[in-house]
Amino acid sequence: MRISIFGMGYVGAVCTACLAQRGHLIIGVDVSKQKVELINAGRSPIVEPGLDELLTAGKIAGRIRATTDYMDAIHNSDITMVCVPTPSKRNGDLSLEYIEAVCREIGMAMREKTSRHTVIIRSTVLPGTVKETVLPILEDCAQMKAGADFGLGVNPEFLRESTAIRDYDEPPMTVVGVLDEETGRLMEQLYSDLHAPFICKPIEVAEMVKYTCNVWHAVKVSFANEIGSIAKALNVDGREVMNVVCRDHKLNISSYYMKPGFAFGGSCLPKDVRALNYRAAKLDIHTPLISSVMASNEYQVKRAFEVIESLNKRRVGMLGLSFKAETDDLRESPLVELAEMLIGKGYQLSIYDRNVKFASVHGANRDYINGKIPHVSSLLAENESDLLDNVDVLIVGNKDKAFQAMMESWPEDKYLVDLAGFMTNTSVFNKQGICW
Repeated sequence: MRISIFGMGYVGAVCTACLAQRGHLIIGVDVSKQKVELINAGRSPIVEPGLDELLTAGKIAGRIRATTDYMDAIHNSDITMVCVPTPSKRNGDLSLEYIEAVCREIGMAMREKTSRHTVIIRSTVLPGTVKETVLPILEDCAQMKAGADFGLGVNPEFLRESTAIRDYDEPPMTVVGVLDEETGRLMEQLYSDLHAPFICKPIEVAEMVKYTCNVWHAVKVSFANEIGSIAKALNVDGREVMNVVCRDHKLNISSYYMKPGFAFGGSCLPKDVRALNYRAAKLDIHTPLISSVMASNEYQVKRAFEVIESLNKRRVGMLGLSFKAETDDLRESPLVELAEMLIGKGYQLSIYDRNVKFASVHGANRDYINGKIPHVSSLLAENESDLLDNVDVLIVGNKDKAFQAMMESWPEDKYLVDLAGFMTNTSVFNKQGICW
């Protein structure tokens, strides 16, 4: 393929070398004459192991050249990748000045082309940037319609400095977001040689994936550092602790806890988070990340209440009361907390949970149910029909499989709040998800 890459910095230079190695013809574009001269000499403008050798090989093979002339680059390529910087402003927002300037150049150059051109944003941009900033600039300058007259997409990179070439060759996944199907097919063909899942999503999803990955990595570093600080104060080697934690790929390094939804609860997580926070405070160890976990969890319960409150209906039914499906354990269940909020605000609340109903008569949790939360347990319906027939808002609280069928048959003229994740679509007014 004939590809122009705007921005010969870290990402642009690595992409130039790696794509040329795969036989593609690359035109590098940059405003810096020095970078252009280095690329044309087969030399790297950045320090990155192995990059000089790949650029030299690409130059010798006639697959790489660089220029400051954006018109030349666009007219002699079919795909443009935008790899310009998006630095921080003083207020923390992203500066889009380089993106905007480059898109104006690309659009003006595309106006004079008769063949279809595809523009791919590889720079890291916040969700909404491509559709709200990039698309209108390109359409205005090119006098064309995105998706119909030219292709548009986003392709976030996951390259780490010092291992960038290996990361390019062996990615965990390839993520693209596209406006049109033709762009999706083109990008899948471009990356067909990589042995990694090719994931094609709407543009906003791909934009958000990049930020989610980077912030998650930052959270993991901060978490490990806080654990290490507590461990050291207890005369424990934090490295040994985290090495063992990382051996568990079933739960600790997995997707099990990485699904957006309702708050956590139960007999372990809340208690243990509080205990570690308490011990850290006694040791005078500042752990802002770990210390914020319970507050974040409590806020998720408040968010669920606010969703219900926004519907302006007073007769509410709740499916599920235990903190997770297939258990009768109500200890620190966020659904109990939500129920207490609703009761306190005067809602007419009914609850159905077959496991909790059984436990209130027969189970080991009977004393807890009847002694600690009688005001909640007294609202338990005998069966689902008693609840479903007499409410205007249905809350699906946990992932009991029986609740999914009830949810799917729920009348369209009534309201649904899904805290469990059964909804297949995103929220509309009468069907609200907690995180979707």
